[in-house]
Amino acid sequence: MELTVIRGISAARAADFNKLGVTDTADLVRFFPRAYLDLREKQLLRYAYHNDVVLTSGKIVTPPQVRYFRRGRGGMVKAYCEQEGFSFAVVWYNMPYVANKLKVGEEYLFYGRVRAEGFETTLTNPSFEPCEKVMRLQGIVPQYKVKGSLTQKLVRDSARLAVNLEKPKSIIPLFLQQKYALSDLYNAYREIHNPTDMGRKKLAADRIAVEEYFALISAFKVIKGDSAQVRINRYSCSSRELVTFIAERFPFDFTDGQKKAVNEIYADMTGGSVMNRLMQGDVGSGKTAVATCAVFVAVKSGYQAAMLAPTEVLAAQNYNVFKKVFSDFNVALLTGSMTAKEKKQIKSDLKDGKIDILCGTHAILTEDVEFSALSLCVCDEQQRFGVSQRSALLNKGVTPDVLVMSATPIPRTLSLIFYGDLDVTTISDKPKNRLPVQTNIVPTEKYGDMLKFIVGETEKGRQAYFVCPKIDGDEDGEIMSVTELFEDLKSRLPDLPIGLLHGKMKDKEKAAVMQDFKDKKIKILVSTTVIEVGVDVPDASVMVIYDAERFGLSALHQLRGRVGRSDIKSYCFLLTKRTSGESLARLKIMQDNGDGFKISEYDYKLRGSGDFMGERQSGKFMDDLGSLDYSTEAIFLAKKISDEAFGSGMDLTEIKRVAIKKYEKLKNISMN
Repeated sequence: MELTVIRGISAARAADFNKLGVTDTADLVRFFPRAYLDLREKQLLRYAYHNDVVLTSGKIVTPPQVRYFRRGRGGMVKAYCEQEGFSFAVVWYNMPYVANKLKVGEEYLFYGRVRAEGFETTLTNPSFEPCEKVMRLQGIVPQYKVKGSLTQKLVRDSARLAVNLEKPKSIIPLFLQQKYALSDLYNAYREIHNPTDMGRKKLAADRIAVEEYFALISAFKVIKGDSAQVRINRYSCSSRELVTFIAERFPFDFTDGQKKAVNEIYADMTGGSVMNRLMQGDVGSGKTAVATCAVFVAVKSGYQAAMLAPTEVLAAQNYNVFKKVFSDFNVALLTGSMTAKEKKQIKSDLKDGKIDILCGTHAILTEDVEFSALSLCVCDEQQRFGVSQRSALLNKGVTPDVLVMSATPIPRTLSLIFYGDLDVTTISDKPKNRLPVQTNIVPTEKYGDMLKFIVGETEKGRQAYFVCPKIDGDEDGEIMSVTELFEDLKSRLPDLPIGLLHGKMKDKEKAAVMQDFKDKKIKILVSTTVIEVGVDVPDASVMVIYDAERFGLSALHQLRGRVGRSDIKSYCFLLTKRTSGESLARLKIMQDNGDGFKISEYDYKLRGSGDFMGERQSGKFMDDLGSLDYSTEAIFLAKKISDEAFGSGMDLTEIKRVAIKKYEKLKNISMN
């Protein structure tokens, strides 16, 4: 149903919902709260510390002022409040519409991050509602992402009405619902949007997760099938030639893990069935070198190979590596930012067989890119690609071999669920010259000392990454944005060249910034998690991660992997406002452990599936579920129920229809 059937949602408000990915009432049902506020936990701001996230109240005493940054890029809304004689400021970045929602003399409930620096205390990008309206509520109040004309109250009321209109129904067979005592799906959605207590909310989240993963896993079953493809491409490259290639082209000895991976891949490529292999290895374990060996087997035998990467920076990095290693073959690069003339020439040469190896981004997937004899597809950092995107690449060859690579270690149990059709190779060791990255948890009061240390590192010729989760203003006020951090560091460290990198920049801009960082024109790179995978800058020795408690352990490990990529002593600083509790315990696991696979198992046990199926750049399905606090056991239960349903002999036509419909709508799903 259209959103406008709900009272209070005008066409303009529906348009603002659309900007959040909510296009109808079914989407609104699955527009899960980002957080829940307990109204009994309101605190006085005068007793809050810098970087604390607080629920507090204050009366607006000055008219909101709007100030735009240079060249009209973004802006800031600022007003002053009073709370029992204590004055503080409220600031919103890149949300000018907020100014029209605040009234002088009215008291508001704020939820956001505290910045207590100098003589002024500021709440940054807090969510807010008039106290008069909020205080009528009691208990637990859900908080949603809002935009434009949308308010928390409007979204809260609309979501509840949408649940009643849609009345979600389960597609899990009734006998299996009864067997596993699954609660009513409709009531689970009602509880998520109007929780009576946190315990019931958690049970409701698990029930919804079971339903969604049942549909996803069932769709995978239908799409994957179980028949292995018979090999068509025959490779003439001998094992002796491969050994000679490794000895001549690599100035280092392969680790035992790399050797084992090469042997498994060569056995696949010379076997009777088409290779479908996942190679996962910790950061810095040498996966690219192993993939290079697979490419050699293909091109030495007279075929073409393609190397797909998620970003232009990583694609160019692969291209430069291959140009050195394959000096006697024709290697080309194809990316979206190239000129039309450059693309046309590469596509012509590729079709004519003049190009042996093509490195590139999603630009490779366009219909007019044709190979003459594609036999090997390598997907680098495969978790960033949807299944349909990988399929688009495979369709450019005749049953090509497939090697997908991931530097995001996942527990074996999860890999069996989501990669059941792939053979898995794991490289668990690292080159001997790599020093472990020293990891430290940095509380707020040590922030200044950390900056002094980093300045000292830059004086030695080193470089540093500063990473935070958000690009723009943070509607819920909980985490610092990359734009705020960039401006703050420029004022604190005026003598250091500082660069900014995030996902909303154009590819050419991102490539230019990364090149400046590699060329040491930039000493400090302020970024979101776009630098999480693949980027290799040997002189970068410091990684600073803001709001570290907000990341899963595997994500933190990936970020830490951007440093320590040479024989230079490197450091990772985890900034956190937590001084105790589970969040700090998780960060201590990071501090004490450098093994990505062990860390992934800890994350699996402590945090559930959030880090693997979380909300980072993953397609709408995972984005939606990413804000649900569900347990990993819900995934395994969904897998078990799906297995039973498909093995029961019952008519699965309707389940397959609904599952595939869901999957097609969200076909660019990728794991995190």
